[in-house]
Amino acid sequence: MSCCAVCGSMKATPTIECLNKDTTTMRITCLRLPMCLVLSLVCVSAARAADDEPLPAAATTGGRPLMEVLRDRKSTREYTSAPVSREQLANLLWAGFGVNRPATGQRTAPCTMNLRTIDIYVAATDGVYRYDADGHRLVVISRQDVRVLTGGQDYVKTAPLALLYVADQAKLEKVAEHERAFYSAADAALIAENVYLYCASAGLGCVIHMPGDRAALATALGLRSEQRVVLAHTVGHPAP
Repeated sequence: MSCCAVCGSMKATPTIECLNKDTTTMRITCLRLPMCLVLSLVCVSAARAADDEPLPAAATTGGRPLMEVLRDRKSTREYTSAPVSREQLANLLWAGFGVNRPATGQRTAPCTMNLRTIDIYVAATDGVYRYDADGHRLVVISRQDVRVLTGGQDYVKTAPLALLYVADQAKLEKVAEHERAFYSAADAALIAENVYLYCASAGLGCVIHMPGDRAALATALGLRSEQRVVLAHTVGHPAP
């Protein structure tokens, strides 16, 4: 039996047994996984990262006066199929729950205990994405069009976007269990209002509604058991 090339112990093949950390370095002393599997996992991770889609920087200056936007805010239930531009999507997501204080990572909408329990998922014609606010990018979940699952209304099939506000109950362990649904709904509603105001400012239409089949959506979004779709928010260009 030959020596392990990683740790020098008597092993037929290199394996990772443990990770030892100290204050100055991280050492790999042995492997429990075969090296070929480790390399495969690294390749999969790199491939997923390559699929991530950076967004244009959000336009955080200008726009219409707040009082005018409040006056024009409304729900829209008839849409064209015209796409929302990449710039509009970037602004929309940043307005909803983007990072507006980079030093602390805090967001444009308040949230329970600053736990940031809500993730925004985007259902578009070309796939499903999760908004990574810290990196201001879209993380690819799938390349399937699942807009039809986001609600029972006809307009979900026409509008080019649906935002899905997903609460991670695992982040609410400090909150009493019977209050978690309330706080999740409140956090999602605060984000939704930001989206409403941006849409009014940008000439887009939107409407918040209950999501469709939550079980089907959870599968389509690849959610864990602790995650739940709280609200859906259809976005697009209003029909004439």
